[in-house]
Amino acid sequence: MGVNNEKIQSFQVTVNGKSRAYPVGITFGEIASVYQKEYPYPIALAVRNGKIKELFKKVDQDCTVDFLTLADDTGHKSYNRTATMILMKAINDVVGTDKIEQIKMEFAIGNGYYCAKKGEFEVTDSLVTQIKAKMKEYIDKDYCIIKKSMPIEEANVLFTQQKMADKVSLFRYRGSSSVNVYNLDGYYDYYYGFMLPSTGYVRCFDLQKYENGMVLILPNKSKPTELEEFKPLPKLFKSMEMASDWGEKLGVDTVSDLNDEIRKGRFNELVLVQEALQERRISEIASDIVSRGGIKFVMIAGPSSSGKTTFSHRLSVQLRTHGLTPHPIAADDYFVDRENTPRQPNGDYDFECLEAIDTQKFNEDMCALLAGERVELPTFNFVTGKREYKGNFKQLGPDDILVIEGIHGLNDKMSYALPADSKYKIYISALTTLNIDEHNRIPTTDGRLLRRLVRDARTRGATAKRTVQMWPSVRKGETENIFPFQESADAMFNSAMIYELAVLKPYAEPLLYSIEKGEPEYFEAVRLLKFLSYFLGVGTEELPKNSIVREFVGGSCFKV
Repeated sequence: MGVNNEKIQSFQVTVNGKSRAYPVGITFGEIASVYQKEYPYPIALAVRNGKIKELFKKVDQDCTVDFLTLADDTGHKSYNRTATMILMKAINDVVGTDKIEQIKMEFAIGNGYYCAKKGEFEVTDSLVTQIKAKMKEYIDKDYCIIKKSMPIEEANVLFTQQKMADKVSLFRYRGSSSVNVYNLDGYYDYYYGFMLPSTGYVRCFDLQKYENGMVLILPNKSKPTELEEFKPLPKLFKSMEMASDWGEKLGVDTVSDLNDEIRKGRFNELVLVQEALQERRISEIASDIVSRGGIKFVMIAGPSSSGKTTFSHRLSVQLRTHGLTPHPIAADDYFVDRENTPRQPNGDYDFECLEAIDTQKFNEDMCALLAGERVELPTFNFVTGKREYKGNFKQLGPDDILVIEGIHGLNDKMSYALPADSKYKIYISALTTLNIDEHNRIPTTDGRLLRRLVRDARTRGATAKRTVQMWPSVRKGETENIFPFQESADAMFNSAMIYELAVLKPYAEPLLYSIEKGEPEYFEAVRLLKFLSYFLGVGTEELPKNSIVREFVGGSCFKV
């Protein structure tokens, strides 16, 4: 709560243990400028008494203030949102609102964000150059970004005038009577999360034509003031585009579209169609494996909570329909003994690096199997940290095929001794293309994190705090060991279900509420809770027993 400022001349503000008086009316941004030299990267947000405040907000009480930079997750996200708003205004100003039917931030491609369009204009190199120049103009002029809370009815009128019907639909399901709207030089937009105070903060970006749209290239969180070269990922793009097309054909592009389907009693039909589309894709992959001939090793890799286990079971079923006999193998069973596991700089075991796997023994066993020998395969005991042998013998006949699941499956150093023509590599991830609205995309990592929260609590007894705490380390491992190899896959499989966040919501919300204010994971919990608030929750009754979503919420017919 604020205080009556009529008689108060100043407020006492403590930053980094130093306390000093600041005049009434000062903003957090003005205070940040005093302390910027103490931080390695630009300050993006303030934390007042444990609550995040945007820098254009005024100090209204005695308080303790910390700062978040562009290298912090919340600060980095605010940079991306602000850059998106600058892009959207530039497109509207250059193209003209009368020619625009839709501008949608679709999905991430490497360090870029793909922006698709509908309307009476063509995306050309010349147009992209004009839009980029306009963005630079706004940044050089350092326009203030003004935040205003307004009644939803007023916001609806405003966004209807700006031809943003998606926001009007979204607000229908908001539980509050007001909404925060951002104003950039007369252009209004809505974003679910914090923003930077002005356009001048977004100095590092690029814009390129890509496929039928354009890609907004932004810095990574680890180097927030540097821009890496954009590297096209054609296989990943095709997979994401396919998912986006499915959503469009189903009429479910945004959260409000999904909520409409639930409200109208069409959730069951949506589930059935989505599951059928996934099964068709799995069948296509199985057919491709068989058509190549001589494939003995199906190598499946993907980031955490992608649904690798369920996918491998469903793929095995499809392979059986072709007369093959699949055998599942977990690459984790080839972990080196615990005492030989490499360690991270902080002393923790690094289970995700390639050196944590006994690749020599793995290749020896796989080559022996390929040669027709009878081999006893190990089982790793995660309690003792030792490999054990329990009489699990394998010998491959003409119709036998191994389905191997592990994070290093796409890395040829994992299977260096196996002939290339004996391997079929599959990359799997939950690549959601559902948006909150056209300008607010849902990061694929959010979907996977929510999956993992629910699964860890159900099967591993892990608290939400622990899962959120470990997530940066998990993401680091993925970035180093999985993502660099995704384009080498023979096939990509998108495990995301367009409906799944509505199913995960009732499970995830109580877990997130358990994270207390003051804990480092609290901000992330608040962000995810706000994100989930846009969704209508549903039960699991309509989910098939073989659904990938069952791997996380329970009730699967497979041993997952």
